[in-house]
Amino acid sequence: MTDRTLITDGWVVTGDPALGTVADCDVLIENGHIAAVGPNLDRTGADVLDATGMIVTPGLVDTHKHTWQSAVRHRCTELDLMTYFGEMFGRLGARYLPEDVYAGNLLGALSALDAGTTTLMDWSHVQNSPAHSDQAVAALRDSGIRAVFGHGWPLVDLPAWISGSVLPHTDDVRRIRRELLADDDALVTLQLAARGPELSTMDVTRRDLAMARDLGIRTSVHMGCGKPFGALAAIAQLGRAGLLGPDLTFVHCSESADDEFAMIADSGGSIALAPQHEQAMPGIGHTPIDRVRAYGVTAGLSSDTEAFGAADLFTQMRAGLAAHRSQLADGRSRFGGALAPFSVHEVFAMATQGGADVLGLGDRIGSLTPGKRADVVLIRATDPNLFPVADPVAAVVASAHPGNVDTVLVDGVVRKRAGALVGPEPARARDLALASHRRLLDA
Repeated sequence: MTDRTLITDGWVVTGDPALGTVADCDVLIENGHIAAVGPNLDRTGADVLDATGMIVTPGLVDTHKHTWQSAVRHRCTELDLMTYFGEMFGRLGARYLPEDVYAGNLLGALSALDAGTTTLMDWSHVQNSPAHSDQAVAALRDSGIRAVFGHGWPLVDLPAWISGSVLPHTDDVRRIRRELLADDDALVTLQLAARGPELSTMDVTRRDLAMARDLGIRTSVHMGCGKPFGALAAIAQLGRAGLLGPDLTFVHCSESADDEFAMIADSGGSIALAPQHEQAMPGIGHTPIDRVRAYGVTAGLSSDTEAFGAADLFTQMRAGLAAHRSQLADGRSRFGGALAPFSVHEVFAMATQGGADVLGLGDRIGSLTPGKRADVVLIRATDPNLFPVADPVAAVVASAHPGNVDTVLVDGVVRKRAGALVGPEPARARDLALASHRRLLDA
């Protein structure tokens, strides 16, 4: 690849309201940035990617993925929420070695790329040692994906960390910020994956958030995941303590109260949703898209964990669309009369620009806007499950799957081409994941 790439003759879904969706359109990439979008762009000196018969979109953005669990895929598909906690955190978590985290992260990041996800937040609550964190970051870098590494807590001595914990967040995050992830413009950046007042005391939560803000990083926290946690009204606790802000993202919020959604919106915070898991894993509660829309909360989608569900955001878009439309049609939302129909364009925006905004990256990714980083996906519209296409966004949301993803670029670098991941990493990832899978589950 040169520093100039031209994607030609695609049906370009820019995700930018000012540019819209344009047929027979080119996308010019220079030095990792979107340089221009339009027909018949100059191809002098450019590597040309022919997108004839393809839908060209911004890369999908996964706002919350426990990537370390990817090598034990589908282990928990028949479990409810509390049993999942017991299996992954209580039984398996303490057994994870640094090499298991590397294997899970590499496999999970590559499966994301394969499915057109160019950015993910690696919600990594398996910090059993500094080496576990280092290997998580190394795998993200080796995969070539754009990633936010969310530094969590150890799974050894677990009750001390998650049951009214008086332990502050491990100080190793300061080392990572200083030595590994100091550059906020790099492909892999840092956030805090925090426990919040559902798992720790308010004093600890206050100190953890102060640390994150001192380090200049955002914070993501699970909230209202299941009725017992929802009853704690932890978002309201943060509000009363004056701790809410635009640097906070809350995950799930299925059982959080209405006034807490208003608090998130008023503070400029955001929510990461995982509709497949929220709808299918007993105990989480229904995906709260109606309240996200009613209160105008910035929201993105996520794949949560491959131990339970799918790796791709096509699944999450469809699950969210079906769940919310069914909720409105059946009159199961108290906001139903006030909400416009939920469109494919709205859920697609959650998977792209919405997700970028949730991660604090909305100024650099999420749409094919000139000046943004070149995270681009080409989807074969000629495949039997998509052809013929009347509306490219409807086709992507209603029917596309990872097998339709022909080409993926991250920061202008091709990571998937002609339907196959580029480079030796996929074969190595399979070998490492299989060894980890066997060691963890055979034990």
